[in-house]
Amino acid sequence: MRQNHHFIKQLPQAERQSTEGKNQIAVRHPFWRFSYTVMMTFCLLGLTGASATEDKIKDLELKIGIVQRFGEESTAKLQLEPTTGDRLKLKFAEGNKEQVILTDKPVKLETVMQALPKPAIEEVVVLGTYRTYETAEYSAENWRKQGIEVEIAQPDRWQVWAKRDVYNTPLLRRLLFQNVKATSKDLAYIDTKVLPKVPKISWTVNGTRYIPNHVEVSTVKNLIRLKKGEKLNTSRLYSGRINFQPNAYGTYTLVNRVSLETYLRGVVPHEIGTNAPTAAVEAQAILARTYALRNLRRFAIDNYQLCANTHCQVYYGLGGTDARIDKAIAATRGMVLTYNNELIDALYSSTTGGITASFSDVWNGKDRPYLRPVVDAPKSIWDFSKQNLKDERNFQRFITLQQGFNESSWDVFRWYKETPVNEIVKDLQKFLRAKNSPYAKFKTMQAMAITNRSESGRILELAVKTDIGIFTLHKDEVRSAFAAPRSTLFYIVPLNKGKEELWGYAFIGGGLGHGVGLSQTGAQTLAKLGWSSSKILQFYYPGTQLQSLNEEIKF
Repeated sequence: MRQNHHFIKQLPQAERQSTEGKNQIAVRHPFWRFSYTVMMTFCLLGLTGASATEDKIKDLELKIGIVQRFGEESTAKLQLEPTTGDRLKLKFAEGNKEQVILTDKPVKLETVMQALPKPAIEEVVVLGTYRTYETAEYSAENWRKQGIEVEIAQPDRWQVWAKRDVYNTPLLRRLLFQNVKATSKDLAYIDTKVLPKVPKISWTVNGTRYIPNHVEVSTVKNLIRLKKGEKLNTSRLYSGRINFQPNAYGTYTLVNRVSLETYLRGVVPHEIGTNAPTAAVEAQAILARTYALRNLRRFAIDNYQLCANTHCQVYYGLGGTDARIDKAIAATRGMVLTYNNELIDALYSSTTGGITASFSDVWNGKDRPYLRPVVDAPKSIWDFSKQNLKDERNFQRFITLQQGFNESSWDVFRWYKETPVNEIVKDLQKFLRAKNSPYAKFKTMQAMAITNRSESGRILELAVKTDIGIFTLHKDEVRSAFAAPRSTLFYIVPLNKGKEELWGYAFIGGGLGHGVGLSQTGAQTLAKLGWSSSKILQFYYPGTQLQSLNEEIKF
């Protein structure tokens, strides 16, 4: 969902719908599960507060899916290793007994495709497919308002499913589907898979193979090394425990159970970069903490809380930790950003292109008062109150501006990309097939045009004329549908290349990512100008408050 900061002029690795202790916490969702210590002190079923000491906040345990769908590839391999002088402790059920194995040797996990006596049928009603969790969550809320019980899944793209334990027979699923189709919900479909074989994971421990479905792995030193890839050539060190468990897609997930503050050590250096100024690092740490605590519901369907990639926040365990970054994390310990005593939706991106976006510029749902357009410059450079960017002439004039912005020196602040029609057609067809759109069958594209912009200049609607009709891309769909744009802050120009027929389009724009909330590149510029972390956060999230976790804060 975003570019790695090593690829483009040390850009921070940001582009998700993303985004961050001392006393007490109020929790809203009963499926948020913490360590035993914290569970004893937190009220999980309401909004009442419960006190927590500094040590308990340090012990707050997150569940991070570090390998989300192991078993999809029959050649996939994993290896768990203890550190020098330590041993792995594996706990799993074998028959009716709990098995405990200690070993100082590497433990290998390999995929075995197990043939079934007769093919199994897996079926689910897919009510929608989306680029982001935010869009899927908004859709799920609308389905619930209609009385349909749903759950959010991520087999590949985000999807909203009719809840499987409610619609648990072919008859119930088809009755629901018929009802949904009767209300013209064209993108819903029944996903039916016939499985002649299923993946089983074998664990080789001290020369003996086991095939458990659930395994808890721990060590005395609280450190586990994970190697993955066909040649086991990717290695990362994780603190805490690792759970191996089945997921909703017929495969398995490795879940790292790690304390909140240790988790941040594996996030912040990879999000903002190790060369970022201290104030920018502190701002990133506060946002990463706020984002994590607000988004613990994302993977409830699979019994963990957050992923380790740009759909959540990039998390590499203890690989790439940095002493200066650790110091900045410690300096902000327990600090979160709130609005009216509620954790904010701490979204951030790599580069805004000169202006931040409102929440509704990118996703459906209610706007957040603290996520609104801010001209991304230390001094007045554009009078947004008089010249908003909904007007196409204003927008194109704004995109020509190069100097005076916080991001002016970054490669993706402004960009230009030409794409031939045949590539645009392939990208659109692939996107529409993933959505199960009837327009996926189009053969030729005749034209396209931006038909609606937000006040921050983001594309709200882009119409595409094809041989079978006109369809419209909305908001964040635009970045999914084309390979060319790095954001939705762009305009298009048709190109003929000296011929009569349309050759393709030039995409001319700025920014990298969704553009909502803090710009990681802009924050670094402001920090170099001497701005504090609190001033940077107030700039990008107007009206918010910086405070320690306490019993008044709502998630």
